[in-house]
Amino acid sequence: MRTIAAFDRPGRFFKGNLHTHSTGSDGRHPPDKVCAIYREAGYDFIALTDHFLPAYRFPVTDTAAYRTEGFTTIPGAEVHVPATRLGEIWHILAVGLPLDFPVTREGETAPEIAARCAVAGAFVAVVHPSWYGLTADEAQLIDAAHAIEIYNHTSAVKNDRGDGTALYDELLARGRRLTACATDDAHFNFDDAFGGWVMVKAPARDPDALVAALRAGDYYSSQGPEIRSIALDGDTLEIECSPAAAVMALGRGSKAANELGRDLTRVRLPIERLRRGGYARIVVVDDAGRRAWSNPIWFDTEA
Repeated sequence: MRTIAAFDRPGRFFKGNLHTHSTGSDGRHPPDKVCAIYREAGYDFIALTDHFLPAYRFPVTDTAAYRTEGFTTIPGAEVHVPATRLGEIWHILAVGLPLDFPVTREGETAPEIAARCAVAGAFVAVVHPSWYGLTADEAQLIDAAHAIEIYNHTSAVKNDRGDGTALYDELLARGRRLTACATDDAHFNFDDAFGGWVMVKAPARDPDALVAALRAGDYYSSQGPEIRSIALDGDTLEIECSPAAAVMALGRGSKAANELGRDLTRVRLPIERLRRGGYARIVVVDDAGRRAWSNPIWFDTEA
């Protein structure tokens, strides 16, 4: 039996929110208060990601002063260029940007600015695709993306458009090797915090180590449930988790395996059919309907 994904890496899991706004753009609270809110809620880290737009003077906010022994911060931004097929500005999350990241260039495209963020060392994600009608064809253009937001809490509670699953599965089926992050996208204008987060496996609670782990896919996402281990044993996946009502392995198209019940904490799922689709991703659902999502297990790298 082989432990896979983030679960065989050295270090421990750190809880963080990757998508957060302050008065640096359109959030309600100043950066110090935003950091305090998450620190006091027991998070290990946040990324402050204000809108990188001329109206806000292209902020990449220095939050180093708000770090403590048990809490750290990662500089970042939500970058934008014109325009999607619906005429919307693009929204691309960049976590781990340098503070002097150059402003948007005249005529810059979404793939170009995403690539520039990635070259600068950032973890790059395509965010809240359902909220503004982003298509799979458009998301496919962002070659530099590491991830898709599988859940955006603000989009869910404000507009019922927080779910990125359909677009994510379409891109996986096309062969894109993307991970899946859950975020708050908190602005603090309503109850938009603490709804979705990442659990990042890293050797230390250090901004550089956390960004490196995110880029490597060494994390899972959650609204509450814990994924404690995923192991591969031939054509069986064994998942250990906090008490769950459902544990699923989802693959290409309709390929899936699941176990439903009460207080499930260790589940073995057959994956022979999923192997033919190339990958499986794990979803754990608790009694309250809250979910946790693993990143994909690509079978050609887990032989």
